[in-house]
Amino acid sequence: MTSQGTSPGGIRFDQVSVAYDGNTVLDRLDLTVEPGEVMALLGPSGSGKTTALRAVAGFVRPVSGRVFLGGRDVTELPPHRRGIGMVVQQYALFPHMRVADNVAFGLKARKAPKAEIPQLVADALELVGMASYATRYPRELSGGQQQRVAIARALATRPGVLLLDEPLSALDAQLRSGMLTELARLHRELPDVSILYVTHDQVEALTLADRIAVMDRARLQDCGTPQELYRSPRTEFTASFVGNANLLPVTVADGHVDFAGHQLTVSTDDVAAGVGATLCVRPHLVGLGAGPNALTGTVTEVQWRGSTHRLYVDVEGHRVKADLRELRETPAIGAPATLHFATEDAVLLPVGAADE
Repeated sequence: MTSQGTSPGGIRFDQVSVAYDGNTVLDRLDLTVEPGEVMALLGPSGSGKTTALRAVAGFVRPVSGRVFLGGRDVTELPPHRRGIGMVVQQYALFPHMRVADNVAFGLKARKAPKAEIPQLVADALELVGMASYATRYPRELSGGQQQRVAIARALATRPGVLLLDEPLSALDAQLRSGMLTELARLHRELPDVSILYVTHDQVEALTLADRIAVMDRARLQDCGTPQELYRSPRTEFTASFVGNANLLPVTVADGHVDFAGHQLTVSTDDVAAGVGATLCVRPHLVGLGAGPNALTGTVTEVQWRGSTHRLYVDVEGHRVKADLRELRETPAIGAPATLHFATEDAVLLPVGAADE
C-alpha cells in the first residue's frame, strides 16, 4: 500500500476544551501532530488523553477551541467526513463477517468504487501480514490477529490520520511486544500518515512515538521526544510517569544541593539558591559503593528482576532505589549501603513545575 490518494495528514488542537455536565475533562489543549509523525498521548486514567482522541475522531464536540486535520477545520464535521482511521482496544470486528468483509466495511461505507475494493482490502491485509486469513471469521483468530485485522480495516481507506486508542491493552505481554514491532514497521512503511496513539503504558510510548504528550488532570503537562522527556524531564509528574525515577527533596545552594545531610554536586543554573527543589535521578544511573554524590543508608529491600537487581536503601527516611546489573552477592536487609551517581545524571526540577 502506498500513500497515494491518502487524505492530508497532520492534527492541530487549538485551545480545545471538552466538558461533561459542567466538568472539564480536557482543558485548553494546544498541540500539533506533524504529517507523518507518531504522537503518543500518555497519562493515567482520567487525564484527558482519550477525550482528546475522541475530539479528533468527532465523537465529542469541544465546548471551545478548534480541531484541524491537514490544515482543515473539522470541528463541526461528523466522523465519517473527517478522513481518519481508528483502532480501539476491543477490536470491534463484526463476528458474522469474514476478515476480508470486515476490512471492506469502511470502504463500502465511504462508497469506494466497487471494482477497487478487493485490491484495497488485499493491500491492507498484506500490510499487516494477514493476507492468508482473508476467509476466516474473527472467532478463528487470536487476539493479536484480530487486532491486526482492525488495523487493516482502518488503513484500507488510506487515511491521512490514524487514531489508536489503547490498541494493545487487551493483549498479553508477548503479543504486545510483537505488535509493537509490527506498529513500528507500519510507521516506516506509511511515512505520510499521522498517528495519534493513546496509552497509559510508558514502554509503548517510548518505543513507538516520535514525540510524547504527557497528560494529567485534563491538561497537557509536557511534550517532547522520548529522549528529552526521559533524560531531561521538565516536571515531577513527567519524571515519575515516563520511566522510574528517584525524586529527592533538596535545598539549593551555590553550585550544589543539600539532601538529608548530604551535599550533592549537581547543576543549579536554573534554580535560585536557598529555595527547595526536587532532584531527579533514574535508578539505572545509580551505582552501589563509593563514588561521586555518595548517599549512605540502610538496605530495606532487594528485588531480583532477572538481568538486574532493584535495591531499595533508606537514606534518612527517604527511599532511594538503584537498578544494578545482576549482583553475585546481594546485601542483606538491614545492612549499611552506599549509593552514588554522576553529576551529569541528575536533573534539578523546581518545586511546583508540574502544576503550572
